[in-house]
Amino acid sequence: MRSIQLPKFEWAIYFIIAFVIRILFLEISWYSFIAVCIILYQFMSFFFVVGAAIPIRYLLGSFMCLQFLLGPTFAYNGLDEYAYFMYRMKIPEADYFNYAIPAVLAFIAGLHINAGKLKGEVINEKRLGDFVDSRPSLSYFFIGIGFSASIIAGFFSSELAFVFYLLGGLKFVGVFMILFGSRQLKLSAIILVVSSIIFSSLGEGMFHDLLTWLIMLASVYAIKIKPSVLIKFGVIFVFFILAIIIQLTKADYRSALKIGEEGNVETFQEVYDKGNQKGGFFNFKRLAENNTRINQGFILTNVMNRVPNVIPFENGTEMYQLIQSAIFPRLLYKDKLRAGDKKIFTKYSGINLRSGTSMALGSLSDAYLNFGIFGGVVFMFALGYLYSFVLNSFLKYSKNFPMILLFTPLVFYYPIRPDCELQTILGHLIKSVFLILLIHIIWKSTFYKKYETA
Repeated sequence: MRSIQLPKFEWAIYFIIAFVIRILFLEISWYSFIAVCIILYQFMSFFFVVGAAIPIRYLLGSFMCLQFLLGPTFAYNGLDEYAYFMYRMKIPEADYFNYAIPAVLAFIAGLHINAGKLKGEVINEKRLGDFVDSRPSLSYFFIGIGFSASIIAGFFSSELAFVFYLLGGLKFVGVFMILFGSRQLKLSAIILVVSSIIFSSLGEGMFHDLLTWLIMLASVYAIKIKPSVLIKFGVIFVFFILAIIIQLTKADYRSALKIGEEGNVETFQEVYDKGNQKGGFFNFKRLAENNTRINQGFILTNVMNRVPNVIPFENGTEMYQLIQSAIFPRLLYKDKLRAGDKKIFTKYSGINLRSGTSMALGSLSDAYLNFGIFGGVVFMFALGYLYSFVLNSFLKYSKNFPMILLFTPLVFYYPIRPDCELQTILGHLIKSVFLILLIHIIWKSTFYKKYETA
């Protein structure tokens, strides 16, 4: 296999942008500026690698930066004044960033320290294309299984529903296969899958899956077509605008659904128009409200303000419970934590959630309340290393199971969310890896393809 040449990072552009930001925003502290520089590096790295790999590591790092660095930076530099008092940062900026910046950097370092040339993310296009062409009906079989599993999932309890929920993602794997095949693209199949996630997101008022799968689909397609820098910039700009519109509209849209409005494009458009008529979305109060949705840091400040002042450090006790809940099914572990456990959240954050409101401590908070600042940084490195280890293992299996790398988005589309419960994230990671390996072992004759070492 020939050596993969990844795009080089454009350091000159990076330093120019960083210099301009420093000049334009002289009033921000050096803590905020360092946070912005980390965010800029992560986002630019993601931009440049699109078209060469499925950028799982850079997505993991970018989402972590978005919620623990960018949101807090906006909050500390003006938006906090317009936010609801409960959602404001509870500790000084220096105290927050003295933990958050090293913890995020440690997580990113763990992701990349043994990544080589993005192991588990770079696709051998020739091998994969040959595999897809040799099994032309397999992609449509996956799409059919995916739709069937999504329908069936609602009839089972949470433990079994997860299996069908995960199998529902096979429809996206089927689309990935179609994109890599040499035959003419079947746009109808692709449109059907993309439309399904759009309509389900509109129906439920939950848009994270939509945005995540659009990123994954675009990243896989970019590997196929190798877009120019200008095209990548244009697509990312359009996606950025779409994400902002969804972010600014979704709260009112969910309220409309609660009062009986039908979840569709027309309702979304009506809600958006009403928001503009009331004075527009882009005012400080509205921006502050929506910054809260990307600012997982405000929860971390509540935890840091409460631990160890009110509650002592757990020294791994709570983390042990999280890991047990992630590994064992409820049948074997009766004290298994439930997703959205408000008691755990309130105990460590001191925030009492209203009925219907769901929040999670997040990985940085769990790391801190168990191990303190230094130990929390070490844990975040270990978490990043674990994700990288999984990707490296997928690369190892891809030697004779070339299609397995197309399953990595299925494994990581949930763990890229740092605002979710750590036990749920780790549970998804463990269960999805186990299920995917099981599928490949049981149907070895379908997925196995021996290659000579080149």
